[in-house]
Amino acid sequence: MTTPLRLGIAGLGTVGIGVVKIVRQKAKLLEARTGRPVVITAVSARSRDKDRGVVLSDYAWEDDPVALAQRDDVDVFVELMGGHDGTTKAAIEAAIAAGKDVVTANKALLAHHGQALAEAAEAKGCVIRYEAAVAGGIPVIKALTEGLAGNEITRVMGVMNGTCNYILTRMQDAKLPYDEVFAEADALGYLEADPNLDVGGIDAGHKLAILASIAFGTQVAFDRVQLEGIQRISIDDIRQAKDMGYRIKLLGVAQMTGRGLEQRMTPCLVPADSPLGQLKGGTNMVVIEGDAVEQVVLRGPGAGEGPTASAVVGDICDVARGLRLPTFGVPAKDLKEPQQAYSNSPAPYYLRMSLLDRPGALAKIATILGETGISIDRMRQGKHVGNEAPVLIVTHKTQQSALREAVEMMQKTGVLAAEPVALRIESV
Repeated sequence: MTTPLRLGIAGLGTVGIGVVKIVRQKAKLLEARTGRPVVITAVSARSRDKDRGVVLSDYAWEDDPVALAQRDDVDVFVELMGGHDGTTKAAIEAAIAAGKDVVTANKALLAHHGQALAEAAEAKGCVIRYEAAVAGGIPVIKALTEGLAGNEITRVMGVMNGTCNYILTRMQDAKLPYDEVFAEADALGYLEADPNLDVGGIDAGHKLAILASIAFGTQVAFDRVQLEGIQRISIDDIRQAKDMGYRIKLLGVAQMTGRGLEQRMTPCLVPADSPLGQLKGGTNMVVIEGDAVEQVVLRGPGAGEGPTASAVVGDICDVARGLRLPTFGVPAKDLKEPQQAYSNSPAPYYLRMSLLDRPGALAKIATILGETGISIDRMRQGKHVGNEAPVLIVTHKTQQSALREAVEMMQKTGVLAAEPVALRIESV
């Protein structure tokens, strides 16, 4: 009889229970597709007595996930607890030290500790699989490490946080302000316990850093991702973008240049008729460009019990089949620390600002743009609101460094009521 693959699952929240359901309900299908039985032998969670809607009495229980990771009857440690330090990190390190393979959905852990964990795992002959850590049910990790292995990747970009995409599309469709939609998303349970992980771009930045490592053969460098969240996007920005034929998305872009690795997760304007522009609700989309394949677009659910558990089980099946790949596509010891680079490719920008009602205020802004070599494509001044006048400017193509310099100079003029909102208009 073929030896079963024995799982120890740490974390019995939404995703963990989703994995338990699939392994129990699809046992014959998983065995047929992997050539061996896949079984759960032990589990761990914070509360033993909580009703989770599935029978768990068939499995051994460990209060301590580190103890679970070290059990002799566990071949694969499935980490679904979350968090990137403390017990979570200790449990994965214990699993690797004990020679166990690891399957995780933890993007924060990999973004912060991926290099060290990969080196430890590969030194022990273990694998770390993490398809569910990026874009939920979309098999983007497998696409990069396997399906597109013959390509030199030139760019990876996409919408990688469903909560942000829900907020932005809901603002547009319902014509509601950011604060109201944020409260709605919170009430629906879409936001992390710390909402800034979502709306601040951190969650999506973790995912982008992981994809960049695989795509360009570098160490994961989350601390070098240019991050900007969606908190300052107003309903006026949504309307103005729509009038110009664009949609606003929290867009991640990573590409290797002669100056180093560009990684940015920022709100951008994208063409309304593009695949990214048409993306609605909590759906994710990743676009991969390679020298041979040209462009591949992957679209699907980015979160939720079913899609995320599906990705976890897909990784478990690969381990059951005997697939042994380096964590980030090439041996971790060969990954180089990337040089951080900011975008040097010219692009038009959308600028929204509120000027104080003072003589020559708009002239000062126009002068600064001229001095920094930025030409104006179009400009619109709205009705005064009290002592302030809203101004919208769309530039011709310019470099990010020039725009950054211009904004810094504007903030020293004394004519701005608040910091300008500057959004790149991205070609996709």
